[in-house]
Amino acid sequence: MSKRLILCDCAGTQSIGADAIASACKVECTRVHSELCGRETARAAEMIGTGGAVVACGQEQAVFAEIAAELGVDCPEFVDIRDRAGWTSDERDTAPKMAALVADALLERPAAKTVDVHSEGTCLVIGDPDTAFEAAGRLSAMLAVTVLVDGPCDLPPDRRFDVVQGRLSRASGTIGSFQVAIRNLRQLRPSGRGEFAFSDPVAGGESECDLILDLSGRQPLFPAPEKRDGYLRADPGDPRAVARAVFDVSHLTGTFEKPLYIAFDPHICAHSRARQAGCTRCLDACPTGAISPDGDHVSIDPMVCAGCGACSALCPSGAAAHDDPPVAFTFRRLETLARVFRDAGGSTPRLLVHDDEHGADMIAFAARFGEGLPADVIPFALENITVFGHAEMLAAAATGFATVDMLLSPRTERDVLARETELASAIIGRPVIRLLDTADPDELAKQLRAADIPDAIEDTVLPLGGRREVARLSAKALRPDAADEPLPLPSGAPYGSVVVDTDACTLCLSCASLCPAGALGDNPDLPQLRFQEDACLQCGLCVNVCPEDAIALRPQMNLADDAFRQRVIHEEEPYACIECGAPFGVRSTVERIFSQLSGKHSMFAESSAGRLIRMCDDCRVNAQYHAANSPMRMGERPRVRTTADYTNGEDKA
Repeated sequence: MSKRLILCDCAGTQSIGADAIASACKVECTRVHSELCGRETARAAEMIGTGGAVVACGQEQAVFAEIAAELGVDCPEFVDIRDRAGWTSDERDTAPKMAALVADALLERPAAKTVDVHSEGTCLVIGDPDTAFEAAGRLSAMLAVTVLVDGPCDLPPDRRFDVVQGRLSRASGTIGSFQVAIRNLRQLRPSGRGEFAFSDPVAGGESECDLILDLSGRQPLFPAPEKRDGYLRADPGDPRAVARAVFDVSHLTGTFEKPLYIAFDPHICAHSRARQAGCTRCLDACPTGAISPDGDHVSIDPMVCAGCGACSALCPSGAAAHDDPPVAFTFRRLETLARVFRDAGGSTPRLLVHDDEHGADMIAFAARFGEGLPADVIPFALENITVFGHAEMLAAAATGFATVDMLLSPRTERDVLARETELASAIIGRPVIRLLDTADPDELAKQLRAADIPDAIEDTVLPLGGRREVARLSAKALRPDAADEPLPLPSGAPYGSVVVDTDACTLCLSCASLCPAGALGDNPDLPQLRFQEDACLQCGLCVNVCPEDAIALRPQMNLADDAFRQRVIHEEEPYACIECGAPFGVRSTVERIFSQLSGKHSMFAESSAGRLIRMCDDCRVNAQYHAANSPMRMGERPRVRTTADYTNGEDKA
């Protein structure tokens, strides 16, 4: 079904270039209405009833969704061109920006991958007895509540909830599957006359629950507690916060859809090999502790993952890739926004990356009560902006955006974004990317208007492929002057070369055998160590495994074509076998071993034993087999006995 864009100027408060939008987006547009959410509601119902409607209004989505429900048709799609474009004090034409926003909204979104999580309402309340008992009494009508107290207290004669005593030593899991361990667990004895009493303590008790309400006021049970589903905590000294937490936890029963944020491929993970540590970027950055080592790779718990995207932004190999939405769709959105903006008559677009809560509210307040966004600033909403790493920043600049501004929110992982911004800026070589850390809508608009706007590149790219491929493609477009010399990058960058101390390297090839990306390799015919720079992840495995400490990392980005070719970084002359003359091993190594062992070590005291060091594998085996004292020799081979031997023996008997 073809889509039709329903336009409204919101009581004449914005100017809409319908013809420019229709031409640039290749979409049918209605005439510009004035009040579809009020006196023109009947007209809105008529257009929604035909199906395929895209309503250009973000504020009144509930009204139009209700109209669709009453008509029995699918809910229309929505795109906000008022707060994000139309409401602005900028006198420039906003039609190119509106067209870009509409084109982005018309892209077909990939279906989200989810898993069902079930909560039956079993809740553990932790905290001071008075506060915890009061909260448990409120929740008892909706949840199955157990209160954990860590010391003696006056127990209420209330059997609407259970009470246990002990010290919580460990907690893990998420909504619907929390596991807790309690030291010195004592359970309530409800029988008998008089006050309730506890049973004898149990050394270690374990239990499960669906929800945890933490009113203790102590350190949270989990890292990044606000991102742990089913775990709510409040300051016990703040009655409003406690009441809000009690209300929120009371609604966490039933079946919920948990998004699967990360697609993980363990086969290309560069965490470790042969028990040697390599890349730990995702482990160091994950705020929720959802990532843990698992042999040669890491393991990501999808139930704990909160979807911040830090692992995807930092992963050098692409083993951890954000999947809600997929990285490829993010690249497609960037290219569409920049291209349609230019097709509609714009020249130098700027990108404002923000989250869909804090950032969206900031833009809405700036539009309604302030100057709004400039006409060339295109907002780009993401659930978590941490997923917008250096590859996405480079892609934005290479698709035609003059600048990329990242609007931070209170929940943004600032360290990750600062690191990625530093890396992208080092590759671009000019101040194109900024981090905006403000909670004032007017200040946001002021900073955007006061910014220096550089020229955008003219020869834009089409960002296709993985993050490494797109980053390299974008870098070549942004830095055509860097084809001769590699670009120096900050420490920890996922691109670079290795530096080998040829005096210390013995060509043992331990680094080549464990390199997870195949950047380091050998030559089966000659003692050589080869390197392909484009494949190097700078994971550090080669540095950690080298017995001679002969390898160091050099972060850089080589944009020349020779980065795709293997080059010899260390080689030596092979040694010729003293028996057959075949080359084997490394001459310097064989001669050093011979000089240190022959005639000096008990196993090589005899000259014949010392000669074994200077033989190839085949000749060494052959020499050992035919030696007089060879353990493989079994003396003269016994004569084969036949039937005649046995028959002759019987005749003689």
